[in-house]
Amino acid sequence: ALGCPQGAGADGCCPPGKPTLYGSVTRRGLGSDGVPDIAASEGFLVGEVTKKSILISCPHENVSTKFLAPYTSFCRIHQKSITCLDISSGGGLGVSTSTDGTMKIWQAANGEIRRLLEGHVYDVNCCRFFPSGLVVLSGGMDAQLKIWSAEDASCVVTFKGHKGGILDTAIVDRGRNVLSCSRDGTARLWDCGKSACLGIIADCGSPVNGIAVGIADNSLNLGMPEKPPSEREVGTEGKILLLAREDKKLQGVGLQSRQPVFLFVGSDAFNCCTFLSSTYILAGTQDGNIYQLDVRNTNTPIQVIHRSGAPVLSLLPYRDGFIASQGN
Repeated sequence: ALGCPQGAGADGCCPPGKPTLYGSVTRRGLGSDGVPDIAASEGFLVGEVTKKSILISCPHENVSTKFLAPYTSFCRIHQKSITCLDISSGGGLGVSTSTDGTMKIWQAANGEIRRLLEGHVYDVNCCRFFPSGLVVLSGGMDAQLKIWSAEDASCVVTFKGHKGGILDTAIVDRGRNVLSCSRDGTARLWDCGKSACLGIIADCGSPVNGIAVGIADNSLNLGMPEKPPSEREVGTEGKILLLAREDKKLQGVGLQSRQPVFLFVGSDAFNCCTFLSSTYILAGTQDGNIYQLDVRNTNTPIQVIHRSGAPVLSLLPYRDGFIASQGN
């Protein structure tokens, strides 16, 4: 099935409220070169077709999309939807969580399962590798944050303190400190060595769906901490924490100061956020908008990208751009 936002201009922005156009593609046969002969339904045009990709355009709306065939598919790792995944810095291992209730470590080359990480009660929402690639951080609906050995699957640390399910995590520098956000509306900073909470960075009064930590642009005033930070805080200076909030707000907070830096109101609940650089950030909403903002002036977005009304679920910087996943 093809979807094309009605009223989308060349910049890919579309006024909300317009219906999405749907169509289909059909394979009519196979050319002598092994490339399929493909036709699209009314309103859509088939462009370049290779063994690995199909370019489809919607001339009436002046937009096009390239559909890519997967490079590899791993079908045996999970039985149900995958909710979160990460690849180790060296590229050797993957970790993923699923609505089947499991969290697994597998070989990125062939999808072979290496470890089953068991210990959370209820669903595991998020997982990521530490920079070393030997340790995994996870957060679950049981309001617990856990650190695991990727080598023997043992849980080495459990952090307790959140009052609601943990929705996202972030790692500060090499990982002596980590961050989490929760349905309870807070973002917390933790000391891995002593498995203790170093403080509540923000208390939003609304679920925090996603967080990201980055080095702040030099010109940004991050504020001063009300009391000197603990010597257990490592690498928090000069950093800004982004909070993607359920109440339609994207917030920036000085990580060491705990002071608000900016507050941007979007069109719907924010699901995810990331840094493109120390200046530019991205955030995605439930109604399908991707906002690009300059942290030095968040009054007006640099651009708002709207490909479809499907929720933007994750964002990842990639080369000179980014990758977005949507709930369609």
